[in-house]
Amino acid sequence: MEKTVVESLHGGRGRVILEHLPGKEARGPHCGLYAQVTLEPGCEIGWHIHLGESETYYLLSGEGSYNDNGETRPVKAGDVTVTASGMGHGLLNTGSEPLVMMALIVKES
Repeated sequence: MEKTVVESLHGGRGRVILEHLPGKEARGPHCGLYAQVTLEPGCEIGWHIHLGESETYYLLSGEGSYNDNGETRPVKAGDVTVTASGMGHGLLNTGSEPLVMMALIVKES
């Protein structure tokens, strides 16, 4: 499992920890990302747009504020979000514990 730490992902505050599952070589041509993502308290993935791909989040633990094309709503463990191609999103950890989720980016064929 490859682990990376990204500062200011998409212009967001703090750092994001990505644990890639499986390794890049095993994901195939249509999977842009499949990773467990951890946002520490106060950290965020800045708002960004997906073009030619979709992204799905499945929250495993923690809570946050999800920006879905400019509309903000609370999210928590068990929630699923889907961002289609041409749409944008961002996520802020608003809790006192790490927000942990699975993220999947699927490229259009």
